[in-house]
Amino acid sequence: MTNPVSIDFTGNKSMSKVLVGMSGGVDSAVTAYLLKMSGYEVEGVTLRMWQSDAGGNGRCCEIDDARQVCDVLGIPYHVVGCMEEFRKTVTEPFVESYLRGETPNPCVECNRYVKWDRMLAAADLMHAEYIATGHYASVVQLPNGRYSVKKGEAPGKDQTYMLWQLSQEQLARTLMPLGKLSKAEVRRIAEVAGLPVANKKESQDICFVPDGHYSDYVEEHAEGEIPGEGNFVDEAGNILGRHKGFFHYTIGQRKGLGIAMGHPIFVKEIRADQNEVVLSEEEALFGREVNLGNLNFIGIPSLAEGETIRVKAKIRYHHNEADADLTMLPDGRAKLVFDEPVRAATPGQTSVFYDENACLLGGGKILS
Repeated sequence: MTNPVSIDFTGNKSMSKVLVGMSGGVDSAVTAYLLKMSGYEVEGVTLRMWQSDAGGNGRCCEIDDARQVCDVLGIPYHVVGCMEEFRKTVTEPFVESYLRGETPNPCVECNRYVKWDRMLAAADLMHAEYIATGHYASVVQLPNGRYSVKKGEAPGKDQTYMLWQLSQEQLARTLMPLGKLSKAEVRRIAEVAGLPVANKKESQDICFVPDGHYSDYVEEHAEGEIPGEGNFVDEAGNILGRHKGFFHYTIGQRKGLGIAMGHPIFVKEIRADQNEVVLSEEEALFGREVNLGNLNFIGIPSLAEGETIRVKAKIRYHHNEADADLTMLPDGRAKLVFDEPVRAATPGQTSVFYDENACLLGGGKILS
């Protein structure tokens, strides 16, 4: 395949207006700075998506820090409320997914149905041609004319995994200036520019679960009665002990099971309808086939039923992508068959697939 063409954010788009999503962190701050230095008319916007019971904001919408950065850069700043959309499309489905025995990726849903939708709506109101984000990825246009996102070049900082739900219309109006930079380079730029968040610590937690205790959030926000204790069972159905509620566990988990078997034991399967957690040896976690639903194709329009292509795919954020065949199945589903077995494919998680140039072809949700 011919190499993709990077979407240049300098020179040919100077004097265009761009709305930068400001989280209050260093990545979005440097994004705004680089675009301003490249000649864009830049304005900052923070989407207020979530607020704790104590009134605090999540790490995606730290308004005071974002406003301070915009003041230093001398650009207009706006706050857009979208807490209701966030609740309906992110936090409520997050709870429901856990109660189905899945492990969801809320940031994927947030990007598609909250961040991009609301930022583009705000851009239209403010007559801005583009929006920009601080993701470590690059928007590219492939030889087939479609837009895609290419993996960030810095080791360990690629964020395309969270962007597979985006549409062609959204990508056509999106700039991502950080795709070729490392985190250290971004911090150095921020320091030289005098940005107040240059050394701000970044968080790896989901914004609305800042302490990382996902099961506590599910218990607090579930509607109706939540599942109680149930049985740990082996692959043959033999009872091994009691668990505290299946939504406290995820596929591949070893620690925190509260059960002693005399040898390492792992969560292989969650049977929500039976309130059972299946435990196994680690070898049983490996398999070559992964079924996908809720597909979204980016770099290619789609696949015909029965069509197979070679891809490099990953089944979780920190999984190194591996060679696989992707085949389109009936009913809008697809199947990945990896050359080598992969560990702990988890229902509800995202699997994404790339071409040979590290450009995102699409993704889907792993099915049970």
